[in-house]
Amino acid sequence: MISRRHFLQATAAAHALSLASGLGPLGRAAAQQRLTEADILRFEPVGQVTILHVTDIHAQLVPLHFREPSVNLGVGDAKGKPPHLTDAAFREYFRIAAGSADAFALTADDFTQLAKSYGRMGGMDRVARLVKAVRAERGTDKVLLLDGGDTWQGSWTSLQSKGQDMAGVMEALGTDAMVSHWEFTYGEERVKELAEKSKVAFLAQNIRDNEWQEPVFAPRKMFEKGGAKIAVIGQAFPRTPIANPRWMIPKWEFGLREDDISKQVEEARAEGADVVVLLSHNGYDVDAKLASRVKGIDVILTAHTHDAMPGAERIGDTLLIASGSHGKFVSRLDLDIRAKKIAGFRYKLMPVFSDAIAPDPAMKTLVETIRAPFAVELSREVGRTDSLLYRRGNFNGTFDDLIAQAMLAERDAEIALSPGFRWGGTLLPGDPITFEAISNATAITYPACYRMQMTGAQLKDILEDVADNIFHPDPYFQGGGDMVRVGGVGYAIDVSGSMGSRISGLTLLKTGQPLEASKAYTVAGWASVNEATQGPPIWEVVQAHVARQKTIRIEPNTAVKVTGA
Repeated sequence: MISRRHFLQATAAAHALSLASGLGPLGRAAAQQRLTEADILRFEPVGQVTILHVTDIHAQLVPLHFREPSVNLGVGDAKGKPPHLTDAAFREYFRIAAGSADAFALTADDFTQLAKSYGRMGGMDRVARLVKAVRAERGTDKVLLLDGGDTWQGSWTSLQSKGQDMAGVMEALGTDAMVSHWEFTYGEERVKELAEKSKVAFLAQNIRDNEWQEPVFAPRKMFEKGGAKIAVIGQAFPRTPIANPRWMIPKWEFGLREDDISKQVEEARAEGADVVVLLSHNGYDVDAKLASRVKGIDVILTAHTHDAMPGAERIGDTLLIASGSHGKFVSRLDLDIRAKKIAGFRYKLMPVFSDAIAPDPAMKTLVETIRAPFAVELSREVGRTDSLLYRRGNFNGTFDDLIAQAMLAERDAEIALSPGFRWGGTLLPGDPITFEAISNATAITYPACYRMQMTGAQLKDILEDVADNIFHPDPYFQGGGDMVRVGGVGYAIDVSGSMGSRISGLTLLKTGQPLEASKAYTVAGWASVNEATQGPPIWEVVQAHVARQKTIRIEPNTAVKVTGA
């Protein structure tokens, strides 16, 4: 187990490899209502190179609320370890004061009340302000800005522009390189079009053409910063053709390709790299295992699982950095590089508190220009919420419950299935439910809300398959998502079980009777990976339900019983 010292000890000696929490003083200042931009940026530089990392922004151009999960279970070697700690356990581990800015940014406890004190987070104009400030402090020639992917998807403007809005924003931000996952849901041609015309290097060592097994994108790129050569190897989400529609990327193969990563490291070192960085979209637990098996990687910038970690984890000689999601954080990692090794480093997870950070004028103008054609539609109020509507959690989210209820009602179904996506903002009680809020949780390129017959046995098989994808004890067999959300059905899950034996007690909630294996039930769902799925777009289904209800109140969901955790 990683010691607490590795997360909380400040790095003082230039040659000592140690870990820094980065957020403690900020939390104290904010708790005293003195949170400022200077607090967020305060950092004692070290070495000659600064790496900035953002990831999983999901096309969120403007500030928003995003509640971190209250349930984030780890299995196997990850059980009970960060990032699989939440709320009080997370605060205790990282010595975070309840009610502080740290607590609000990194946990779900008392989220509604703290949101009123600390406001929204993120916004690309605020991110730009922080990036420019670091560049001004260190010098542009010392700063490398890297994007971990899931950037071009997740909003109405990105859906309508097929990713052009975020591609333009990240180029304007001066991003040096990126990797990807949800970007591929725009299809092969669009991804290549945006990648080829962008100044941002689009890296993916693990994507091959399935006919000739040739690389589709550049596997890595060498950057010179602060007099050091930094090799950045790109790693796209390896399970993209499984998690998302295969028919959108029919000519490409993905995969983890551990041996190929090793070859990339060797080649980079042979070319004179002082530091090797893996810019990854594997997910935290996958990258933790990879760091223990692939030698020669100095830094892994992880993504996909949306974990926000206020410290760097050291696995062997590799530093593992996790920078959260939705534009809530910018990671800063300073490196002291000597004799082609990291002799010392200092790390800080900078929270993007939008009320405390002045917007960058140029980025503010660009964002406003992008949003202008859609402004009226985005701000249209569909209804109101009396409940906190959030997305994250291994089994339930109240926004997911709303989506499921909408499908049950609008599609006249007995059972609803909604994917365990982790993107989409949070609404506070009393907030308007705007079209933007709905589309932030539903904007995908395969949105059809289907209606079909499914037997009890088929439903169990689906739940078992998803559960194995999430709770397999070997991270290399995990997809890094959350459980499919269900409406109209309750069940029990043993997360420590094996494939085919985790799910039990399937019950139809409206009757209280067990689901019959051979009986057919009417099921509604969305985000099917099957081509030519028929049905209205999910955002229309949710809109219709919210407009009909006018005020949304979601009761606590107790339909899933969890054991083995």
